[in-house]
This record gives sequence, structure tokens and C-alpha cells, in this order.
Amino acid sequence: MDHRHGLLNGLAKKLEYENRPVFLNLGNRWTSVLTIIEYSRVPHQAWGHWIMGSVRKIKILSFIFGLMVTVLIMASYILTRDQKGIFLTPSPYHFTVISHPAQLNLNLTSITDYKTEREMVRNIVARVDFRSRRVPDIRELREKEPHLFTAIPHKFLPNLKNPCWYEEFFGNITADPYGKNLYALYSKRFQAIYDHLRRAFPAHLHQYAGRHYRLRCLPFFYIIGQPKCGTTDLYDRLRLHPEVHFTTMKEPHWWTRKRFGIIRLSNGFHNPYPLKDYLDLFDQASNHIQDQLMNDSLQSHQKVDIIIGEASASTMWDNNAWVYFYDNGTAVEPPFLVQDFIHAVQPDAKFIVMLRDPVERLYSDYLYFGMTNKSVEDFHERVSESLQLFEICLAERSIRSCIYNTTLNNIMPVRLQVGLYVIYVLDWLSIFSREQILILRLEDHAANRKNTMRRVFDFLQLGRLTLQKEADITKSPASNTRRPANRNLGPMLPITKEILQSFYRPFNQHLAHVLRDPAFLWT
Repeated sequence: MDHRHGLLNGLAKKLEYENRPVFLNLGNRWTSVLTIIEYSRVPHQAWGHWIMGSVRKIKILSFIFGLMVTVLIMASYILTRDQKGIFLTPSPYHFTVISHPAQLNLNLTSITDYKTEREMVRNIVARVDFRSRRVPDIRELREKEPHLFTAIPHKFLPNLKNPCWYEEFFGNITADPYGKNLYALYSKRFQAIYDHLRRAFPAHLHQYAGRHYRLRCLPFFYIIGQPKCGTTDLYDRLRLHPEVHFTTMKEPHWWTRKRFGIIRLSNGFHNPYPLKDYLDLFDQASNHIQDQLMNDSLQSHQKVDIIIGEASASTMWDNNAWVYFYDNGTAVEPPFLVQDFIHAVQPDAKFIVMLRDPVERLYSDYLYFGMTNKSVEDFHERVSESLQLFEICLAERSIRSCIYNTTLNNIMPVRLQVGLYVIYVLDWLSIFSREQILILRLEDHAANRKNTMRRVFDFLQLGRLTLQKEADITKSPASNTRRPANRNLGPMLPITKEILQSFYRPFNQHLAHVLRDPAFLWT
């Protein structure tokens, strides 16, 4: 059996060698494959051996009973341990053999000297390398996602700063153009926006030579990550700028999840969201652009400066779907990444990245998810379990292979990989220029929001604001801060912080080297 898309070959062999149960991931159930107990076929003997045989049977039955109790305990642990929001359903195309952390003796709470964790980190750091990835060519991308290239033109309208084009509309102009839009169906909060768009739709159809055309747009810029690094606050401030519009929802997650049919990470696969549903999210902004484009005062070919942004914090790092759709049967690293397809259709796009100390990011990530019985001790245990899983992966794979290993990402109790920023930055820089990616630090943003926002405005080439408007944008309270109940838990344990700092240090050092900025050392 091919274990490439399970956790590891070595892990399976290790469990087999130690004669320990292996768990088969079938849907959302964990099924134990127990070692078969071979009964000795003892021939009928005289009544003198009856007592010995009965004792032997009792021992066997007791052993079986003990195994059943063990399985029930394990199942209880697995079913009650809440990791909502982190898991993906196993691939429908791969029969994945993996082991749950509970079966790997990863509970390290009884360790007092923490030698095991420190040794794990040393082993991981010793295997880190930063080799470049193979970048696919345009022909491969066209073969894999042909619909992107037929729906999106090579060139956009010249009088617009934002990438837009006219698409012929063949439907009935009196029908509901958003009736089958999956975002509208699953996002009840935005029904009012879609109701407005439905009413405005006929008036925004452009007529030419007896045909109807609608203005379609993609984002001028993307806020791509990372989660729990201040992207919501940046989004809330940017949308106050008069030249900036966003999608009708903050995080469409189309490039990373929705186009594959992933609605929520814990709910498995649904119907994929088509490209047209994603483009519909820009219609509200497109209407504003078209209104300006058709304004009599702009007939002198003055450029429309309105731009559209998209802010899915998964875009930078989440490629978990590759193994389900892009696996060619031989690769251990994804042959295609999200940015490859964005670059193919938008080579001039701009990207904004907000990062923070990865140690604090991980703790904030842990506190954010709706887990029960959160504590600093539980966080330490989850970190220890994740480090051991990561160490096992690196024993036979590259760092990039482990970061993009879907199964590993799904079973790690905390998302260690999201904080390995330099790997993602290098992969984005493999196809986009440094000038197209603005990388900020949350710590700098919190200390001086005015300076950060001015850097963003300059990067996006936005018009100057009045002092009052700039004050409105920069002085508003921070968005999406830590909830009071989570703040009451206090900081993580000092030993947890020490271990995580050691783990992330080589990645931070290389990031600071790549960006030529020692602030990204987070020392």
C-alpha cells in the first residue's frame, strides 16, 4: 500500500515493528486494526486438563476484553478532543493510513526536564534546508485548469487601474443572475447585498451592437496572510479609503478552498464553486467602477483609480487540496501552488502580507479556535505532539514536503507550519517579484498604525488623503483582538515559549536574510 499521502512510510513501519495498532482514516471515523489473536487448537484431552484449558480460555477472553476497553478509551479520546476548524476530510481518492497522536505515546506532560522536546527541536533544526521549488510552466497550468484561461482574458481594459474586462451576457436580463451563486446560498449575512445587486444588475449591463455585456473584475491586490497576524485590522482600515473596495465578503477563500469544493475544513468536499461565482463577489465594486467609467466627466480618457482588494488569509499558505486534485502519483511536494495560477492570469497583481512573531501567532491561533478546556498546559501538550509528528516527517522528507503534507497538517494538534513564513515567502518570490509583495509586521503596525497605513497606501499607489480622513483610518480601535476569556488564560508557559523559539529561529533567520531586515528575527 502506498503511504506517501498518509503521514509517513517510516511511521507505518515503526508501528508495524512495534506491533502497535494502526488506524485507518475512513471518512470521519477511526477504526482500529487489531492484531489477530491466534488461538491454539488444542485437541480434546482428558478431564485432567479441563482446569488448565479453562484458565487459558479465561486469559484469552480477558485479553480480548482488555483490548476492547482500550479501543473504546482511544475512540472516546479521539471523538471528544475538539479541534474544530483545523481538519480536512480525507481524500476521496486515497486510502490514507495514518495514526492519531494519541497512539504515538506523545503525551509528554509527565516529563519534567523537557529533554525530549529540546532533542526533537534539535533534530528538526538539523534537517532544515531552503532548496528552491520547481516552478511549472504555463502549458502545465493550462492543461490543469483550462477554464481559468478561457474565462479570463490576457489583457484588461486600458482606462482602469483595476484589472477588468467586458464579458458578454447571454442570459435573460429579467432573471436572477445570482440565483445559483453558491456564495449567496451559503452566506446568509450577505443576502441584503445580493438583493441590491439583483436590482442594480439590468442598469449596469452595457449594450453594444445589439448585445449585452457585463463588467467583470479581479482584485488589484490581495491580502494573503497570515492568520492571526492582523489581516482583519488591515482590511477594516483599508476599506475606509475612498479609492478602495473589497469583495462582498472578507475571506472568499476561493483560490485555496472553494474552487475545490471545500466550504469548511471540517465538513469535507461539496460542489466546487465555479469561477463566475467568485467573480460575482466583485460586482458591487465593479458597479462603482462602471459608474465612473461612464461618467461624462471621464470621456477624456481619464483613468478610473478605484481598485478592488481581496483578503483571504489562507491564500499565502493553504495548499492542502493539492493531493486530492494535483497528485500525479509520484510527487511528494505539490506540483502546483495557488500562486502559480494567480500569476498565470494576473502577472501584475500586488500582494500584502502581515506577519508577527510565529511563537505568539501559534498561541493566538490556539486560543482562537473554539476548543473546550483550553489551558497553557494543554497548549504545551499540543505543541509537543505536533513537534514529534513534524520530526517524524522530516526524518524522510524535505521541509517543503512536510509543510505541504496534507495529512500531517490535518492531524497536528496545532498549526506549526503556518509560522514557517520563509518557505511560503520563497515560494511566492519564485514567480512574483519582490516589488509586488509588501511584507509587514504586526508589531510595527500596532506601534505605529499611521506609518504602516502610509506604506500600504504608497504600495497601492493610492491618492493622498486629508488629515481628517487619515486620522479616521488610523485612530480607530484595533479589529479582531483577543477575546476576554482567552486573555484570562495568560501567557504560555515559559518552557513552551523557549521550545517554540528554538523551533522557529532558523526560519526567522533565513526570512530576515531574504528580506534584508533584522526585525524579522523577532529576538
